[in-house]
Amino acid sequence: MKGLLKFITCGSVDDGKSTLIGHILYDAKLLYTDQEKALELDSKVGSRGGAIDYSLLLDGLMAEREQGITIDVAYRYFTTDNRSFIVADTPGHEEYTRNMAVGASFADLAVILVDASQGVLVQTRRHARICALMGIRYFVFAVNKMDLIEYDEKRFRDIENQIAALIEELKLANVTIIPVSATEGDNVTTKSDNMPWYKGEALLSHLETVDIKEDTEKGFYMPVQRVCRPNHEFRGFQGQIENGAIRAGDLVTSLPSKEEAHVKSILVGDKEVQEAVQGQPVTIQLDREVDVSRGCVLTIDSGAVLTDSVEADILWMDDNALTDGKNFFVKIGTKMIPGLVTKINYSVDVNTGEKKSAYTLKKNEIASCTLEFSEKIVVDEFDRHRTLGELILIDRVTNMTSACGVVRKTFVSQDRSQIGKVDEQVRAGLKGQTPVVVEFPIGKEGITLDFAEQVEKGLTVLGKHTYLYHPAASENYAETVRHLKAAGLIVLLVLDENTAKDETLKTLDGFYANWQIDGITVKDAIDFVKKKSAFTVQSVHDGNYI
Repeated sequence: MKGLLKFITCGSVDDGKSTLIGHILYDAKLLYTDQEKALELDSKVGSRGGAIDYSLLLDGLMAEREQGITIDVAYRYFTTDNRSFIVADTPGHEEYTRNMAVGASFADLAVILVDASQGVLVQTRRHARICALMGIRYFVFAVNKMDLIEYDEKRFRDIENQIAALIEELKLANVTIIPVSATEGDNVTTKSDNMPWYKGEALLSHLETVDIKEDTEKGFYMPVQRVCRPNHEFRGFQGQIENGAIRAGDLVTSLPSKEEAHVKSILVGDKEVQEAVQGQPVTIQLDREVDVSRGCVLTIDSGAVLTDSVEADILWMDDNALTDGKNFFVKIGTKMIPGLVTKINYSVDVNTGEKKSAYTLKKNEIASCTLEFSEKIVVDEFDRHRTLGELILIDRVTNMTSACGVVRKTFVSQDRSQIGKVDEQVRAGLKGQTPVVVEFPIGKEGITLDFAEQVEKGLTVLGKHTYLYHPAASENYAETVRHLKAAGLIVLLVLDENTAKDETLKTLDGFYANWQIDGITVKDAIDFVKKKSAFTVQSVHDGNYI
């Protein structure tokens, strides 16, 4: 029997993803009797008439059944005589692209459905691009609903050419194209008599026999998830082996400390073994004390690198747009660290593949970005080490996942021991913003202290470093404002009606007064400050992230 195959079904809206997997489970007799009866009963009273609606096996949410769409990712485990499978059925709607990306992150193979009556659509391209981005190397394009076009070979060949162009554009390898009908069962589990011109395998037969090889990585490495110390005599390092094998007595290197030690013992569960291999969760005990904690990596000849700057392709999943200079927590392997998007290099048009200059990134867009971390960490290019090249960006305010992506290039770190003078530019670079002073005169255009506080709250949600300064009427505030700006902050200067204006601030670079317009809203003010404080200087490596 072949090993476990983890695959994902994806494609555009209503291409038949859930129906396809449901039909495989039904035809292959992989359902319990009560499941079959429930399916037949639900189909009779369901939204699609009396015919069996195979998608009901996957669409578990009430909203999914009512709308006839997939919203959440549905995971199913099944086994045939030849192989075991885990399948993730993902939503086709653009609104739920982030759900689809979650499913793609676990898969070895993608089954991308294409509606035979419509051909390759924008969402088909987006899903194919995301699958490639998430490191999937094996693809099946299932041209579905062949029954609706009367199994027309010419139409299939036209779509085959569209898919071939997409394959060339994305540089995909290991691709198979199969004509199917998910509702009628043609070429799903058995070859169809309706398409004698198709000489290939049925879909299930292909999935049972496809050979998934991951031979691009080298050496042994294990990101440390936990340090286990049940008593003062034992100190073990727990994690999953991501590549290679390890044996008792092997010399391993701990990164980033670069200390070496020999393996004293290996535990799988509570049993000591002499050897462990890729995919096994283990506890490794070393023969001497070394600097190892969660986020470190134990390695043997893996070639993993230490750096604090990378170039990555990311899928933006946040409702709020990404701009240069945004701070995040970056998670790579088991390491979580503060980081900064210093530059959006370009965005990618999901329809044409064209690279376009971009200053912001909206939800579901894909782009190349330069990232910097607060310190050197173990990371590598995704094509060399998958686990050390996958990353997610986590919003530091909401703790929501804002983006996922892969590392395409690592950069040589600057020597932090050669740090020069720490000035306003250095501090601003670490915060990813241009320091400005924006005046909020109370009483003008309806501005109040509460208005300014709402603006500060909105800027904080965007990851900006601000200080709302409300000096007393008699206070000499100009010098304080200069110090706050020199700290790299965005200063929201709230002045009461009876507070005298300090004319010397007019000469201060980045000072904005009389910028308000009639009927200004909090959103208008946030947009104004965000634009004026946009990150425009070269980012700075030296120093600590706040």
